[in-house]
Amino acid sequence: MNTTPSSSTPDSTSATAADRPESDQDQSDQDQSDQDQSDQDQSDHDQPQVDATKRMRPVGERALVLGGGGSTGNAWLIGVIAGLFDAGLDVTGADLVIGTSAGSTAAAQLAGASPTELLSAILAAAPQQRTDPVGSGSGRVSSAAGYMDRTAKIIAAAEDAADMRRRMGAAALEMDAASDGSGQSRWRATVAARLPIQRWPQRTVLITAVDAQTGEPVVFDRHSGVELADAVAASCSSGFAYRIGDHRYIDGGYRRNENADLAAGYGRVLVLSPFGGRTRTPLDWGLHLAAQVDELRARGSRVATIFPDSDSEYMFGANAMDLSLRPAAARAGYEQGRALAGQLVEFWR
Repeated sequence: MNTTPSSSTPDSTSATAADRPESDQDQSDQDQSDQDQSDQDQSDHDQPQVDATKRMRPVGERALVLGGGGSTGNAWLIGVIAGLFDAGLDVTGADLVIGTSAGSTAAAQLAGASPTELLSAILAAAPQQRTDPVGSGSGRVSSAAGYMDRTAKIIAAAEDAADMRRRMGAAALEMDAASDGSGQSRWRATVAARLPIQRWPQRTVLITAVDAQTGEPVVFDRHSGVELADAVAASCSSGFAYRIGDHRYIDGGYRRNENADLAAGYGRVLVLSPFGGRTRTPLDWGLHLAAQVDELRARGSRVATIFPDSDSEYMFGANAMDLSLRPAAARAGYEQGRALAGQLVEFWR
């Protein structure tokens, strides 16, 4: 209600817009406004809903969760699944596959090739020298040690998980602004070259990331309107702000390293965690795997986890980006898979 005093001039009146006769121009302006709104509504309707969590419903019984863990973690994941496969347990037919960071690469790779083929490719690859996770000029950190140190300071300064994600995103955007921008295309080409196929599979695969501009977690699937290689590149981007359209994304591990909670509602959930379920964040933030498992079990899921054994733990953590360790990590995972298959048959089938 308008409470402004009226003019003190006697007999003066002021017509409101509702009181004035409507001119042809007014009607034309209104018609155009209505049309603009209709076009916007239609455009919004036509746009794919990027975040899969806003539309996903549990459909199926078995879920496979592939956690983050760097280059060696990816090799270990493939090794475990190949070992299970060769021992008679095929987990690649899961109703749901969740991939985070290095696990997103494994999830996409398994959609286009058999575990045996992927393992053979790792073992047949030419010997690699120890390498840093990123190249110069890309706006990403120059070494694994530098990355760990920088992110540890951000975690220590953060008030909670949401604040940590916002700070990680802001730091990535700051580095992005200072870079020459060439890292984006190089990283995408690197990721795409790792994938046997470039299209999303028909079965449900979820790939996690975090919006660098808002700090909000995002989950991609085949309905998100995002190409598979871009989703994977975002999920395993570490501290690099990866661009998809008008948005920038950082590593899905900043949501949670495994993101097993996305399998809520599935009867059986198998979690492979290269980092052994550990987290670098305070336990009261609830990002560690044990908290995720508790959430799943509270919803009625049966959960099994596989971690690297004590003999192979050295290949993860600070060594996770050492390409020269990939064959050893794959072999270690393979032996674990073969040894564990018998124990998991009843659980999975």
